[in-house]
Amino acid sequence: MIMSRIEARRDEDTVAAGPLVDRLLGGLPHEAVLTDPDVTASYANDMASFCPAGSPAVVVLPRTVEQVQHVMRTATELRVPVVPQGARTGLSGAANATDGCVVLSLTRMDRILEINPVDRIAVVEPGVINATLSRAVGEHGLYYPPDPSSWEMCTIGGNIGTASGGLCCVKYGVTAEYVLGLDVVLADGRLMSTGRRTAKGVAGYDLTRLFVGSEGSLGIVVRAVLALRPKPPEQLVLAAEFSSGAAACDAVCRIMAGGHVPSLLELMDRTTVKAVNDMARMGLPESTEALLLAAFDTTDPAADLAAVGALCEAAGATQVVPAEDAAESGLLLQARRLSLVALEAVKGTTMIDDVCVPRSKLGELIDGVERIAGKHRLTIGVVAHAGDGNTHPTVCFDASDPEESRRARESFDEIMALGLELGGTITGEHGVGVLKKEWLAREIGPVGLEMQRAVKQVFDPLGILNPGKLF
Repeated sequence: MIMSRIEARRDEDTVAAGPLVDRLLGGLPHEAVLTDPDVTASYANDMASFCPAGSPAVVVLPRTVEQVQHVMRTATELRVPVVPQGARTGLSGAANATDGCVVLSLTRMDRILEINPVDRIAVVEPGVINATLSRAVGEHGLYYPPDPSSWEMCTIGGNIGTASGGLCCVKYGVTAEYVLGLDVVLADGRLMSTGRRTAKGVAGYDLTRLFVGSEGSLGIVVRAVLALRPKPPEQLVLAAEFSSGAAACDAVCRIMAGGHVPSLLELMDRTTVKAVNDMARMGLPESTEALLLAAFDTTDPAADLAAVGALCEAAGATQVVPAEDAAESGLLLQARRLSLVALEAVKGTTMIDDVCVPRSKLGELIDGVERIAGKHRLTIGVVAHAGDGNTHPTVCFDASDPEESRRARESFDEIMALGLELGGTITGEHGVGVLKKEWLAREIGPVGLEMQRAVKQVFDPLGILNPGKLF
């Protein structure tokens, strides 16, 4: 029904690009409104494969809250869809344009407004780059833990929109756990504040959490109050080689069952290790079937790594090598962060799954992915935030080969089905977007889907905010 309202309006051709642009320019400077088709086309999609994208009518780049409000008031009056965007590093098509939409790029709203060491909060605009914030709070002896692999490019607004995670989630959790409050521009242009600046607060429904992970479908985040932690000691990393993925997953289970709290626990399979070596000449051990990276940022990380190393050996590790210093640790982490880029270089295109399962089922998922790869005659590398069961099976394929592309899509769906069968979820941190709409419905069921659509209707009755995403 929501989509039909937009389509009906578009079919009537009552909103032409000219009048829309004229109305937008009434509250925006000329340099903030882009209409050149070659330029607007470059804002059409994020980094996901197999996700359709339309042609935006215009791209706007506001710098102030008032300018965002003007855009939304204009869109509501003219019944024009609006697609919010950050850095477009997403992997689910959540930032993909729809035909005739206003792309609302928030990258120029990039100010860190406040860093408060006493309250341990930062107040930021949505276009702030994750790594920029991390470095800025670090100068105050503070730490913003969420660190997606794309942290040098991705924005805080995008992280909030997709409820993104990162390498440190096993100890510190995901983005949702650090968002205390939000300023949100609603579909009709009204400004609403949610949440708090205080360490505690339980007044009313938790609307802040509702917006985190909503992929811009309920409102436009224009300011965020983020929780910070004291900066931990420099972490040390250990690398453990295994002759099978099952043995590496056994080590993960032993580490977690033993009560250890690593700051990072990551897994790279043989395919991923080779891809990283081929691209960056990192010198990782290609003889391994699975490489497990564990890190601790405690006061005595060497002792913690020794204990975890013993557990890895008990699980069958063929070699355990603790880093001697921060420089060696940094190289190992860099190899992990390069994984997805390296896998893309294998065939030119990747389709990155984001299946999260209970830790106890991690080995079954990895074995299942290997079977699926063999069945479809494809290269599928697995890299995982093993400590929280969040895996990224990455299908490598030639997008110019229709038959191989078909098999890639089928393998992707089979991996998601396997994740649900094992009691997991279709996405741990990348979001639903366009890519997983069908699978969201399967996971939450008809009643859950009905309730989520009802929430959408309350915040966006005209259906103009990021239409076609989620469901």
